[in-house]
Amino acid sequence: MNQKLRHHPLSSFVPDPANPRAFRTALGCFATGVTIVTVQSDEGPVAITANSFSSVSLDPALVLWSIDRASRRYRFFADAPAYAIHVLGADQEDLCWRIARDAKGLRSDDFDMNAEGVPVLHDCLARFECTAWAAYAGGDHDILVGQVLRAGHRETGGSLGFFRGKLGQFAVKETEPA
Repeated sequence: MNQKLRHHPLSSFVPDPANPRAFRTALGCFATGVTIVTVQSDEGPVAITANSFSSVSLDPALVLWSIDRASRRYRFFADAPAYAIHVLGADQEDLCWRIARDAKGLRSDDFDMNAEGVPVLHDCLARFECTAWAAYAGGDHDILVGQVLRAGHRETGGSLGFFRGKLGQFAVKETEPA
């Protein structure tokens, strides 16, 4: 048991707003799932690809996601009374990129409308249909907290993942470590 532990040195830095690349690179080391958030607007369905999604509370059922206030899509989501957050499956990379490029990139066969008039996507891995609960300033982003009215998930399929600026799939380890 005298194995020599291998240490991997970290590149240490102080985050600098004038040059955020190093900070973004460090954040990219945290693997996340990928979501698409949808809302209905006066201009029709609008969507945004986001990886800043997290659970908040079980009682009441709350989730959060963050949006950059400088985003051209911000105005659609900032005061929306309701929205839906969709966790993308590994087979939805094309949809992820289409929405990342175009806020109005949803096609009519991608979604149905829920009871609140929000577009809800077909075939996502999980979906959280929310009403706005709270919004908090968080630096250059707003943290939007939604109360989950309805949620659902499919039993099969892997998750689309985001790591170091690239999309991939999360693999599930089938065996427990010894």
